Amino acid sequence: MTYSFHPKAESELIQAIDYYEDIEKGLGYEFTFEIYSTVERVLAHPIAWPVLDDNIRRALVRRFPYGIIYS
Repeated sequence: MTYSFHPKAESELIQAIDYYEDIEKGLGYEFTFEIYSTVERVLAHPIAWPVLDDNIRRALVRRFPYGIIYS
């Protein structure tokens, strides 16, 4: 299975990485790691998370207040 980020989501991701890196050196990297770990979990188990609407689901990211919304 493949994935891609919506352009607005990708922009938000880059802004969030910069934000966390400004707070503490290395925190942006840790945030990025958690985002991609969540994506890997979704790819491995796509129906593991609750349905929000129709075929839209959300997997919460560990350690950070973000979720991966996917279909």
